[in-house]
Amino acid sequence: MRIDDNIAWLSNIPPEEMRRIVDALYRVHHLIAVITDLDTLLERIMEESKRAANAEACSLMLYDKRSRELYFQVAQGESGDQQALKREVRLQLGQGIGGTAAAQRETINVEDVTQDKRFYKEADEVSHFATRSILAVPLLDRDSLVGVVELVNKIGDTAFTDADLRVMEMFSALAATSITNARLIEESLRTERMAAIGQAVAGLSHHIKNIITGMSGSAELIDQRLREDDVEVLQRCWPILKRSTERISSFVQDMLSFSKPREPLYAVCEVRALLDDVTETFWGLLSQRNVKLDVDTEGVSQPVEVDREGIFRAVLNLLTNAAEAAPPETGHIRLTARLEPVVIPAKAGIQPEQNLIIEVADNGPGVPEDKRHLIFEPFFSTKGSQGTGLGLSVSEKTVREHGGEITVGRSPEGGALFCIVIPQARRKTDRINCA
Repeated sequence: MRIDDNIAWLSNIPPEEMRRIVDALYRVHHLIAVITDLDTLLERIMEESKRAANAEACSLMLYDKRSRELYFQVAQGESGDQQALKREVRLQLGQGIGGTAAAQRETINVEDVTQDKRFYKEADEVSHFATRSILAVPLLDRDSLVGVVELVNKIGDTAFTDADLRVMEMFSALAATSITNARLIEESLRTERMAAIGQAVAGLSHHIKNIITGMSGSAELIDQRLREDDVEVLQRCWPILKRSTERISSFVQDMLSFSKPREPLYAVCEVRALLDDVTETFWGLLSQRNVKLDVDTEGVSQPVEVDREGIFRAVLNLLTNAAEAAPPETGHIRLTARLEPVVIPAKAGIQPEQNLIIEVADNGPGVPEDKRHLIFEPFFSTKGSQGTGLGLSVSEKTVREHGGEITVGRSPEGGALFCIVIPQARRKTDRINCA
């Protein structure tokens, strides 16, 4: 029965009981507005149902359409093994009083279950609970069966009243709507997740296939020339195989970095030494594309505190993107680092903070404005099948874990300008020197 159908009936019950029912309905409506977790919401609705009908216990069974069975989702009571009930008991439609209410889609009020052949005794045996009376109300949403709510044992050894029946029909309507809406949202999210996963796997598989194709070709040539003792071809093939191996390693590192949260391992580092290590690793790609790189760290006059490995990979990803975007032969990349003071309200014992700024600029085509809000999304790539879409996501995640931010804009050279900002506050933790 719909809630609207019960409004007129409320005026015919005693004032004190009406106040109790209205208060319970108000609380349930408020819960629906503020609680987003379905399991928590259902638990609270059952609590209010038990209180409103003055029952010892209350349970909610959901209907499994595939098996055509009812199973306990929520079971509340001051005695009995409720977990065993939820774990072991499943009812067919028409089985037990609850199953009969579900099959007939009608409320059933039984004053003495010992006198009713429909009573399912096994539930009491499993839960070690003594049932005397039951009020079973089907959960219906637009004539579709969702489950059954059962109130058990009216306190005071009396039968459940017509008022209890009406209240529970109202509560069951709220529960049915909540469950249906939650399932629709869950199904929508599952569909979106599967689509995203499928798209990501397809892109990653294609990327790995490209790398392995290069490795396989090089390996076959090396194997053939080893038999022929052709050193010249070996010298040409080996760098290709080595670069492919490095690309696989970098890809795996990006996957690991992206897949799990990580607290930065702060250490005191010299910025110039850190960026020298990055550019040394990056040198092969620079030479291959004949791109010029300028490094300027004059703006950093003191050591900084960062997670060295994390920032190393973040900057390496930015440089790799810049090298691939910059035009071959005429490409130019500018890598700069500096410390900038941050103006904060003066407080006793607190020193002004500084920000470490690291910028990577290139003279490539840049990032279109309509794509900038997507550039740090996982698996988004402007390189087509040549990119995984993980590099920038990993860099953004690393910087965010430092409490900083990374932005993209247009460089003076006309290409992309990526800017990393990492706060440099005084830390109370022990420092590790990695210079």
